[in-house]
Amino acid sequence: MHRPTRSAPRSRSGDALMPSILVVEDEPAILELLKVNLADAGYEVREAADAEAASRSLKASLPDLLLLDWMLPGQSGLALARQLRGDARTRELPIIMVTARSDEADKIAGLEAWVDDYVTKPFSPRELKARIKSVLRRRAPESAQEPLEVGGLALDPVAHRVTADGREVALGPTEYRLLQFLLARPDRVHSRSQLLDMVWGDHVYIEERTVDVHIRRLRGALAPFGADRLIETVRGSGYRLARPATHPGPAKTSA
Repeated sequence: MHRPTRSAPRSRSGDALMPSILVVEDEPAILELLKVNLADAGYEVREAADAEAASRSLKASLPDLLLLDWMLPGQSGLALARQLRGDARTRELPIIMVTARSDEADKIAGLEAWVDDYVTKPFSPRELKARIKSVLRRRAPESAQEPLEVGGLALDPVAHRVTADGREVALGPTEYRLLQFLLARPDRVHSRSQLLDMVWGDHVYIEERTVDVHIRRLRGALAPFGADRLIETVRGSGYRLARPATHPGPAKTSA
């Protein structure tokens, strides 16, 4: 059985996963400032000048985060945010609203549209990057570009390096992305469909059983280090990366 068409996997630099941000901004100077700073911080930047162009881009593929200006020509950013939150496909997309509107009532309206954060112009590029990192850490931890580690199995996204108890593990690009996603969400069970959405991309014409093939390859690469036991099959549900059980030491006896 084939799944509906989905987009290509998220952008990578070489084999390393680059978090992608869709910037929706109609002021060229601000758009350029955002593009330069975000690219310098290691993000792949897509752009749209209005809500209509943003909707087309989102339909083609989902970014890791949406940076959305409130005041856009045509449909406002606030209206687009509400629309996205009402769609099952984009409901969990991290959104940061960027706007010159600083009144408390405007901030409340933005947060009530379920955006994840609200940044007022003029803003510090350093502050904006910190807020983006914070939102990604909370909503999409594998996109935050921070080291991940569970049970001696560690992944450094900047160096694009995986180690098991300090020994380097060689992985193919798909197995790397799969491990990165699982390490970011230890002990959570993910269905094959969820893994295809989040690891392969939002529009991939592929069978769900392909996930099983790559899980086997990942386990095979981890087996020489004894780390394959961390990848568990949950019958009827999917897969998870489980934290090793901790066993309490022997009870102390009083003298």
